Amino acid sequence: MELPVLNEIPASKGGCSAGSCGSTDDQMNHLSEEIRAKVQNHPCYSEDAHHYFARMHVAVAPACNIQCHYCNRKYDCANESRPGVVSELLTPDQAVKKTMAVAANIPQMTVLGIAGPGDPLANPERTFETFRQLSQDAPDIKLCVSTNGLALPDSVEELSKHNIDHVTITINCVDPEIGAKIYPWIFWENRRIKGKKGANILIEQQQKGLEMLVAKGILVKVNSVMIPGVNDKHLAEVSKIVKAKGAFLHNVMPLIAEAEHGTFYGVMGQRGPNAAELQDLQDECSGDMNMMRHCRQCRADAVGLLGEDRGDEFTMDKIETMEIDYQAAMEKRKVIHQAIEAEMNSKREVKAEKAEQFAQEEKMTTRPVLMAVATSGQGVINVHFGHAKEFLVYEASPDGVRFISHRKADQYCGGDTTCGDGESVLQRTIRSLEGCEAVLCSKVGFEPWELLEQAGIMPNGEHAMEPIEDAVMAVYKEMAQSGRLDEAEQAERAVA
Repeated sequence: MELPVLNEIPASKGGCSAGSCGSTDDQMNHLSEEIRAKVQNHPCYSEDAHHYFARMHVAVAPACNIQCHYCNRKYDCANESRPGVVSELLTPDQAVKKTMAVAANIPQMTVLGIAGPGDPLANPERTFETFRQLSQDAPDIKLCVSTNGLALPDSVEELSKHNIDHVTITINCVDPEIGAKIYPWIFWENRRIKGKKGANILIEQQQKGLEMLVAKGILVKVNSVMIPGVNDKHLAEVSKIVKAKGAFLHNVMPLIAEAEHGTFYGVMGQRGPNAAELQDLQDECSGDMNMMRHCRQCRADAVGLLGEDRGDEFTMDKIETMEIDYQAAMEKRKVIHQAIEAEMNSKREVKAEKAEQFAQEEKMTTRPVLMAVATSGQGVINVHFGHAKEFLVYEASPDGVRFISHRKADQYCGGDTTCGDGESVLQRTIRSLEGCEAVLCSKVGFEPWELLEQAGIMPNGEHAMEPIEDAVMAVYKEMAQSGRLDEAEQAERAVA
C-alpha cells in the first residue's frame, strides 16, 4: 500500500507552482480524511499545525547502534540546541510522569516523541515500556519515534502494537560509498562493522523498515542531513526512492557542524550549507515529494511549540511537586484542541477563498522576494524585532506566498523598554537574514531599523497581528508598485 503524499502537482523549479505554494493552496486539501486526521494537529507533519500545537521529546534512549560524523551526544547539557543533546536522562516511569505534567500544563501539546539522545530502537526495553504506559495512561497523545533505521525491521510489529502511526527515519544516502563518508561504523549482530560494508547494511535495513512501516499503514517521514560535498548532490535521488516506497514527507536539514560541538565534521572543518544552498536542494527534492521546511532540529528533550523550548519549566525536581489530575486535563485539552482546529479550518476556508480571488487577478511579472517574519505562533506577525529568537522566511512571487525556512537568531533585546549593549548580537541577527529583502515584525527599534536598511533589508512594523501570508503579499505588492522589483533595481542590488 502506497500512502498519498501531500502534493503531487507538477511544478517548475522543484514543486512550487501556483497550485502548490503558500496562500495559493492548502496542502491539507490533497489528503484523504484518514491521513488528514493523523496529521492535522501534528506540528512536525503539518506546516499549519506547527503554528498552534506543541510537541515534546523524552530522553529515555541513551545508547546508539551507529556512529555518525555529525553527531556528538551530550548529557546534562542546557547550552546547545541540536539533536542528541539532553539535560536529563529519564527512566520510563519518569518520562511518563513528565509527559503527563507537560500535557496538563501545555494543553496545546499533542505529540510525544522519543528521539534519543541515542537511538530509541537500540534501547527497545526503555522505549517500548514508555510507549506502553503512555498509550494506557494518556491515550489522547500521539506517539512518535525517530530512528536511524538499523534496528527498525525487528521493531515494526512492536511499534504497531502501541498505536504508533508516525515514524521518522534518518536516511542520508542510498549509496554505500557515500554512506562510508558519513558513518564510520555500525554495531550489528554483536560486532562493529566499519566503512562501506557497515553503510550497506544500514541502508538495506532502512529501506526494508520503510517498506514494512508503509505496509502497516504507518506514516513515515524521512529526515536527511545535507552535507555539502558529501551527499548534497545525492539527496534528490534519495527523495525519489523513499517517495516511491511510500514515505509521506521528506525533511532535508542543514548539517550542524560548529567546532565547539565536538563532532568529527565540526573538528575537521566540514561546513554546513548556507540558506540558499539548502533552499535550492529542498526545491529540487520537492519535485518528487512534499518537503518539510519548518523543522527546528530539536533537542532530544525539547518541550513546547517548534522554535521554543520550555524544558526548564519541567525538570524532574519541579515535576515531583506538581499535582496532576490528568482526567480533568484531558477534558480541558479536548476543548482547546477542538477550538484550535476550528480556527485552523476557518482560516483554511478564508485562505481558499483568497486563493480563488488571487487566481483571477492579473498576474504580476515581478521577480520573487524573500521576507523574514517575526512570530511566536498562531500564524500572525506578533513579535518585536528585538525579542525574536528566530525568523520564518517566506517567498513572495507572482504565484503567491510560500514558506521557505526558519533562521535562528540571538535575542537582541532582553528588556521591554531598553536593550542595553546589543550591537554584536544585532549584527549577527542581521547577518542571519542574508538574502531577505524585508523583515516584518510587530515593532522595530530605531537602531536596528537603520542597520537593517544599511544591509539592504527593508524593516516593516505596519502589519502587527495580521496573518503572515496576507502581510507578506501586501508588502510584495507595495514593493512592486514602488519599482523595487524591476530589473534595473535588481541589477543595482546585485552590484551592491
